[in-house]
Amino acid sequence: MNELLAIAKPAVRAARKGSGGITLSDVAKLAGVSAITVSRALNTPERVSTDTLQRVRDAVARTGYVPNLLAGGLASNRSRLVAALIPTIAGSVFLETIQALTDSLAAAGLQLMLGQSGYTGAREDALIDTIIARRPDGIVLTGIMHSADGRRRLLASGIPVVETWDLTPTPIDMLVGFSHEKVGIQVADFLHGRGYRKPAILTADDHRAGLRRAGFQARWGEFGADRLPTCVVEAPSTLGNGRAGLRELLAGKAKVDAVFCSSDVLAQGVIAEAQARGLRVPQDVAVMGFGNLNFSADIHPALSTVQVDGAAIGEQAARFILDRIEGRDTGERVRDIGFSLVPRESA
Repeated sequence: MNELLAIAKPAVRAARKGSGGITLSDVAKLAGVSAITVSRALNTPERVSTDTLQRVRDAVARTGYVPNLLAGGLASNRSRLVAALIPTIAGSVFLETIQALTDSLAAAGLQLMLGQSGYTGAREDALIDTIIARRPDGIVLTGIMHSADGRRRLLASGIPVVETWDLTPTPIDMLVGFSHEKVGIQVADFLHGRGYRKPAILTADDHRAGLRRAGFQARWGEFGADRLPTCVVEAPSTLGNGRAGLRELLAGKAKVDAVFCSSDVLAQGVIAEAQARGLRVPQDVAVMGFGNLNFSADIHPALSTVQVDGAAIGEQAARFILDRIEGRDTGERVRDIGFSLVPRESA
């Protein structure tokens, strides 16, 4: 699904400052033609020669230019839109971030436009082009794994970009998130400190879950374990995936005394399957999740998990964009909000 959904109140337009992005004139200079010829090649290609059309297309490809769908007379005005891409609206772990973005931007008179990119990234480039063409005042992305082409187009657009829910010293523009590798390391330390010695991993196949898995495995390797029983399921994961995942792990030869899950939803499924098999949690098998979703404290036994302040991510992302719009200093472009372990009865 590559729809864009408006989820905040529209507001009046205000003056836009120059973005410094690639313009039609830049493409025209590179192609050696006039701006009107570039416009004609992009909008009515049948009206230009094959040679000219190819030169324009080559210039567009080299610059990363995306045609502006707004009327030329509106180019000096802000769109009052901010676009956000998340893997799926079904993933409740992102809801606090989206709500905080919506509220913070609405307070400043901006509207949030939401798109679903999926977990594989296959739809992200098409969505990025669609978003850039609408010239929003800012773009908020989930994660840092983008194609080289998508990254180039975002840089060429001159639109403020905030990457979220991950960490890197080299963002496209600005970033607010945390280290997934450190999550895995600290969960390993926590379980090892509680006396568990035969853990398994139940993880979705997306990039960020993979980073948590890698951190966990690396730390457990320092404890002397070469390989851990692992079950990988397709993202977005479900409670059913959790039940099936525990069945697969228990069917293996290795004994398991703890399961680190890449989400609280998977962990809930593990607990349900364990109880159906007459296993006690945590006496027979401990369970650790990720996300601290709204049900995690209320299931039985209460779920040990990792808390990420999704609202803080959304608020900081909005602040970055609003500061850039108003020409204020954004300060450090990379903000690590960290995370916290939430020990409960399941581990």
